[in-house]
Amino acid sequence: MEIGKLPNKILEDIVISTIKNRRDEVVERSAIGKDCAIVDYGDKYCVLSSDPITGAEKNLGKIAVYVASNDIAAGGAEPIALLITILAPPTTGQDTIKKIMSDANEACCRLNVEIVGGHTEITNAVNRIVLSMTAVGIKDKGPIQLPAEKGNFVLMTKYAGMEGSAIIAEEKEKKLLQCGISQVDLNTAKNYIDSLSVVKEGMICSQIGIKYMHDITEGGIEGAVWEASMAIGFGIRVNEDSIPVSNVTRKICNCFSINHNRLISSGSMLIICHPDKYDRIKDELTSNHILVTKIGEVTGRDVYFENAGRSRQIDEPASDELYKVI
Repeated sequence: MEIGKLPNKILEDIVISTIKNRRDEVVERSAIGKDCAIVDYGDKYCVLSSDPITGAEKNLGKIAVYVASNDIAAGGAEPIALLITILAPPTTGQDTIKKIMSDANEACCRLNVEIVGGHTEITNAVNRIVLSMTAVGIKDKGPIQLPAEKGNFVLMTKYAGMEGSAIIAEEKEKKLLQCGISQVDLNTAKNYIDSLSVVKEGMICSQIGIKYMHDITEGGIEGAVWEASMAIGFGIRVNEDSIPVSNVTRKICNCFSINHNRLISSGSMLIICHPDKYDRIKDELTSNHILVTKIGEVTGRDVYFENAGRSRQIDEPASDELYKVI
């Protein structure tokens, strides 16, 4: 199989469909396009998510905290606690583990979340560090997800490919310099690492009462839109020209001949909202210095990206473009 997340069809067939036992307390379960599970804990909902970091070697601690917390925010909850598991090969030094924890704690301080436990192990079962983070959040009781409708707006925050750009800039700096990308541009891409959280926009949009949110990760914006379509049961039409992409991300993708719309994009949130709420979402996110862009609308069926008058159908996402580089 290809490197990366299991294709969604295989994931559904051999993983999700095998989960048989059900509990009444579970009000949101595993599904394509759903970032987290939600459990009824009496007065509140407990929101849970888990993510590994396998596509990067640097900034592991920060990336893990942001990615896990983002899933909780996509569920409209505030992340409060994390459990971290570190599996490291025998060649790993103590300084490396210490750096991972230092970076993780720096990100935790930014988000006001606490690492409450986990597991750290040296093992020859891996040949590079694998870091997995489980996040726990809380939210008030209410509708889990409002039903989407034709004509709803599809928005995204920040820029496509931010996480992928940050990882590639760190891991492939020499090659990028050879491609003529300046050190200033590379530093800009590296600094995206501190912009990978979508917790703030998740909290703002949850208070406004949006239809649906989805953290844009592996598969990039194309993958996220396809997964969102599966989750809401409608098609989505995207104006490809409207997708915000920074100049440095374009340069990095051109250097490696990869597509920024299929590049891992933590730091961006996909938002589906009623048109009546768009102005408020834009005003509140803008006042919090978060770029938000309308990129499309909910339609009858299937996913299409339109560009220069041409339309192409988007199918189930393949392996992320990052794995062509790293």
